[in-house]
Formats: sequence, C-alpha cells, structure tokens
Amino acid sequence: MTQRTLAVVSAGLRQPSSTRLLADQLAAATRDELVRRGDTVDVRPVELREHAHDIVNHLLTGFPSPALREVLDTVAGADGLITVTPIFNASYNGLFKSFFDLVDSDALADRPVLAGATGGTARHSLALEHALRPMFAYLHAVVVPTAVFAAPEDWSGGTADGALRRRIERAAAELADQMHRRVPSTGPADPFALTGDFEDLLGGLRRGA
Repeated sequence: MTQRTLAVVSAGLRQPSSTRLLADQLAAATRDELVRRGDTVDVRPVELREHAHDIVNHLLTGFPSPALREVLDTVAGADGLITVTPIFNASYNGLFKSFFDLVDSDALADRPVLAGATGGTARHSLALEHALRPMFAYLHAVVVPTAVFAAPEDWSGGTADGALRRRIERAAAELADQMHRRVPSTGPADPFALTGDFEDLLGGLRRGA
C-alpha cells in the first residue's frame, strides 16, 4: 500500500462553516476513493481562519511564524490538495488569496488540486471557473475537471444531498485518480539543499577563480 498525503485548505470565516463542511465532505470522498485503489491516506485539514493573523504578519514582514511555516510545508509537500473558499463579491475571499500569495510560486507545480466554493446563491458558482481555476493554472497546478460549488439549498440536515453528492463523488474520483497515478511526494523542497555534488560545486568555484 502506498501512503498518500491530502492537504485540505478551507477559508471559511465563521464557525460552524459550510465551507469547512464542504471541505470535509470532499476530503472524505477522496480518501475513500484512494483506499479503494489500495492507498493509505493521511488527511491534513488546514483552517485558514486559525492562521489569519500569521498570514497578515507574513505579508507585512516576509517571515512566517512556526505554525504558518508548518502549514505552508503541509500544502507544498502533499500529494494532492483540496481547497474551498466562500465566494465574496464574485471571487475568492481575501484570506484565501492572501494565503496562496504566500505559497512558493513553484510549490504546486504538477500538483493535483480539487477546487470548491460555497456561496449564498448558485449564481456565484461561476467564480470557480473565472477566479479559482485561473489562479491555480498560474501556479502550474493540475486542477481536476470537476469543481464543486455548494449553495445553502444543497445541504439537507448538514449533509450533501442529490446533485451535490454526485458532484462531490465525481470530483473526488478525479482527484484520487490523479494522486494515485503519481509518484508519492517526498515532502516540500528543502531551500538549502545542494543541487549538485559538493565536490563538483567546489571544482566549479576553483575553475571560476
């Protein structure tokens, strides 16, 4: 069995949060799909509201707190990523965007991503295509074809119902397939790691001298 890591980022601002609820449902469906394929899954939820002050401080100072550094490493080192944001003014909220502004520009390259969103009306669902998908394309992530939007009427007793449940299952299967077909992640890249043999580096320095 292959060990996979699934990072689940939710940007809801309230508790309880429909954004976190959708994120949890997507994570559970993806985990079940990966288990069916013979993988074991470590699901790592990230609730951005818990790191809001650290995110702002990092934007202002350029240095993350230890807790935020751990979160950024979790996202950068995962085999797959689920992201869910509430839609404000026809786009992702500021907390969501501020967090991904702090993710290294190449950290999500070729990383499978499932994008989800919540909003007060189904009319906001287009934000998944004109806001979230382009952002992750810019980060060179592989966004699965099915994005998932949940409006208040999609929930029945706190669980996904009908068309939403089918969309969750389809998106989860797409993400699980992308994760399963890739070599397992070895974690975030070490920014201080040598990119070549130390003796070769010394030789290059001598020749340059």
